[in-house]
Amino acid sequence: MIRAIDIHTHTSDQAHKEFLGEYGRFYEKYFGRPQRIISVDEQADMYRGLGMMFVLLALDAETNTGNPRISNEQVAEAAKRHGDVLIPFGSVDPWKGKYAVREVERCVNELGMKGMKFQQILQGFFPNDQRFYPLWEKCQELQVPLLFHMGTTGIGAGAPGGMGIKLKYAQPIPYLDDVAADFPELRIIGAHPAWPWQEEMLAVCRHKANVYLDLSGWSPKYFSPSLIQYANTLLQDKILFGSDFPAISPERWLQDFEQAPFRDEVRPKILLENAKRLLKLDV
Repeated sequence: MIRAIDIHTHTSDQAHKEFLGEYGRFYEKYFGRPQRIISVDEQADMYRGLGMMFVLLALDAETNTGNPRISNEQVAEAAKRHGDVLIPFGSVDPWKGKYAVREVERCVNELGMKGMKFQQILQGFFPNDQRFYPLWEKCQELQVPLLFHMGTTGIGAGAPGGMGIKLKYAQPIPYLDDVAADFPELRIIGAHPAWPWQEEMLAVCRHKANVYLDLSGWSPKYFSPSLIQYANTLLQDKILFGSDFPAISPERWLQDFEQAPFRDEVRPKILLENAKRLLKLDV
């Protein structure tokens, strides 16, 4: 019996460590949690033991960072081995142009990816830049959801100049809101509570029927009253459980979720039902 779907996880293996590169030490300090190197197979076993499914995210930010990517092939192969619990999301570097569009098509049609992940801060782009609209057109055509990073990031946090990381790319209005308006059939997930633009993210989620919000990267004990209020009421069908593993463990997130003032009738929606509907899963 599946009791929850973690909509936002990363690998915690050597590939993830290499992807973070020099950002890694500030990332670990920000979350107060040194990365423990485990294989994707071990990660799948952990979630299986918890009675949970999880979305595993590939990520390609080679153009802007120069760091090696977490490849679509790695995530797709892991999904073949652990299809009972692992839901694969692909990633493309938007600066790779026509190749990126072709890679989205390959991810979905050949590798079996169920969605696509973008991290605008690391990739260094605004989602509403029309140079990237062919990507969103292709995703809408293929009917796969997109997950965009929203708000601040632990990557580069606390370093001089944030190691060159610029937060502006992850503001919901106008950058995500424009995409949601221009592609009304495109299912969009705003990842993380989007601080310091949380109210903007809630507004976009409320206004655009095709926009959802995942709660990853934050412990529920730090959620603001307005986030909990909207999750309990107007947005109860659009809020998704996400841990941001390995930054936060699913056990720690769920433990704090139990203590947070969410309504009993809303909890199953956040943990399972909303993600099932969004991802069109029959579990």
